[in-house]
Amino acid sequence: MWISKREVRELSKNIREIIDGQDIDLRVSNEGDWNVLKNDIHILAKLKNEQVNVLQHDKDILKETLADISHQLNTPLTSMLIMIDLLENAPPEKQVEFIQNIKTGLGRTEWLVSTLLKMAKLEAGAVEFSRDEITFNAIIEQAMIPLQIQLEVKNQQIEVSGETELRCDKRWTAEALTNIIKNASEHSPDGATIHIESGENPISTWVSVTDCGKGLTTKQIASIFRRFEGSRTGTGYGIGLPLALAIMRGQDGDVEVASGDNNVGATFTLKFYHT
Repeated sequence: MWISKREVRELSKNIREIIDGQDIDLRVSNEGDWNVLKNDIHILAKLKNEQVNVLQHDKDILKETLADISHQLNTPLTSMLIMIDLLENAPPEKQVEFIQNIKTGLGRTEWLVSTLLKMAKLEAGAVEFSRDEITFNAIIEQAMIPLQIQLEVKNQQIEVSGETELRCDKRWTAEALTNIIKNASEHSPDGATIHIESGENPISTWVSVTDCGKGLTTKQIASIFRRFEGSRTGTGYGIGLPLALAIMRGQDGDVEVASGDNNVGATFTLKFYHT
């Protein structure tokens, strides 16, 4: 098969244009080794463009995420720095107030950083989940440890029912459940009772948490698992529920939400699908 210099120069020009980002269609329907080569170059160019688009998408997400993280960290840090500057010359009663606010701010910042690091590990696929037979009560016991003070301050009770055995990663599942219960506590009034139940059906083993709040609107449900968007309180970061969802999906499970109403609060159900 004879190939002219003009055809070689034209193909070379097209390849340089593709490298520069132009969308050039090299496909031809005629047979022959030369045309097969042009079609293969076209396929290679399409794959390259798709990879570039994916990388740009990931870059945009990373940029947006870093901006959100920077904002979330900057707000409490700025507040604490101001209080530290005022602390020395403040009257004694104000000094006590500032110190308490700084302690609270540091605790919230520590939780935020820790949660973001966990999210980063999950999104990077760096977590290997175990599949162990764990009792429902063992998961509840571990999940409740970080919440004791919050529940005591709000005089809230936890009512647990069900004796299901779960096949899951105990530590990560307890982390997910902690965030779900924490969310229920934040949206329930003082003195309320939060209901936690477990069960099993032909499709999945499940754990549900029902709060005593006002329920969720359709708009709230649509955004509740978006990082930094889903918080319904002025003190939340909107990251605990996205973390819980990421943990469950990492175990081939899911989190289902029932909106509730004025008489029954929202219900979050952790589902472990049978495989």
